[in-house]
Amino acid sequence: MVSWTIFRPSPDESAGAGRRRPLLKIPEGKKKRIQIMGMEYQIGERAILSGWLHRISIQKNISFATLRDGHSTAQAVCVDPRVRRRLGDIPQGSAVELLGTVVENGQSTKGCEFLVEAIRYEGSGTCDAFIDISKKELEIHQNHALDHAPVVLRRPDIRFRHRLAAASVQLFRSFLDAEGFTEIHTPRLNAGTMEGGSDLFALDYFGRPAFLAQSPQLHKQIMVGIFEKVYETGPVFRAERHATVRHLNEYTSLDAELGFIRDHRDVMELVNRLIAFMAKRLYELVLDWEERYPLLWPQAPERFPRVPFEEALVIARKAGAKTGETDLSPAAELAIGEWALGEHHSDFVFVEGYPMEKRPFYTHPDPDRPERSRSFDLLFRGQELITGGQRLHTKPAYLEAMKSRDIDAEGFEGYLEAFDAGMPPHGGFAIGLERWIQSLIQLPNIRMASLFPRDGKRLTP
Repeated sequence: MVSWTIFRPSPDESAGAGRRRPLLKIPEGKKKRIQIMGMEYQIGERAILSGWLHRISIQKNISFATLRDGHSTAQAVCVDPRVRRRLGDIPQGSAVELLGTVVENGQSTKGCEFLVEAIRYEGSGTCDAFIDISKKELEIHQNHALDHAPVVLRRPDIRFRHRLAAASVQLFRSFLDAEGFTEIHTPRLNAGTMEGGSDLFALDYFGRPAFLAQSPQLHKQIMVGIFEKVYETGPVFRAERHATVRHLNEYTSLDAELGFIRDHRDVMELVNRLIAFMAKRLYELVLDWEERYPLLWPQAPERFPRVPFEEALVIARKAGAKTGETDLSPAAELAIGEWALGEHHSDFVFVEGYPMEKRPFYTHPDPDRPERSRSFDLLFRGQELITGGQRLHTKPAYLEAMKSRDIDAEGFEGYLEAFDAGMPPHGGFAIGLERWIQSLIQLPNIRMASLFPRDGKRLTP
């Protein structure tokens, strides 16, 4: 246990001009209360602040330290020579405790500062991979930053992204809780291919083949037959060999599924209300955070524009974007996003009625146009954010859909049993959390929205 070493000024030091700032004498009853690092203090009150030395500035007769905790920063001032020497011996970035007094300073951005009397430090004093995270711009390559995530993630601006992510999940939960949904937790290890695709991570499960879940899709449909409305948050895995700025091999999926719908438009209505709520409440939360960074907040009208797939193709091609006949290219999505912003003042736009051949086997076809699906994508700033739609809800329809796609129904018995027992018309959607944050803050690469991204090359840290 390292004890405090408190330096008391000698009479000579106290009298020296410029050596120590006198504490302001505030009459009783008129003392100001100041917020410092999430706590409220009076001017003149002694306190202990805990955190990391984010920035150190050693000057001729005075030293400054910016102390950072999990949410905010505070400015500390050292004028005693012995305290200043102690501060100079501690590496930047170290975890410390500071004992001192809250004093008023009109020149400080917060109107006060913390006058340090003692420092407690228990670190080793070395860091082989030192990165100065206090600089205004982190001038290192992205891969180098990801290699040293345990340090780089401490930057307040980077930490801010992940506070946004945490708040987004909280808002997702609170909205659906209020709508009568039940939170569930389904397996990430499965015996089969779940959705019938080939982009799965295979592993050995005590001598048997198993796969990491691409999504909780089939399990959450089963749970509709139990709770009617369910949601889940958790990691999903896609073994796709891509190296784009918008894909990860492991990401966080925010899933929801609900029963007794009329068609996919009921799901779209829910998504519209959810995203508008999340955008509004997140903005209000950020205004109250001590650390906040300039954001071009999205325009989210009460009702998002909706475009049939065929019309979306026309909009994209008029803008010069190349795209296929059965799906939208990234350039096409961007063009449609720009159209929605220009024509409807919305950063969000629904595209509905995708061709069935580009949708999973459990997607409900449009009865009037069987080649089209009762499904949708929600584009956010020209990038797919949400995919959703109505699902098939009878066993004969599933068996026919599987047969048409050469999917062996063997191994899906547990899933199909739910439809034997009777399922209501239902549908749902999924949000990629990292893509939500990427679009919200307009990050150039989705890896910047992930704490520890996993792609085709990265398994550490």
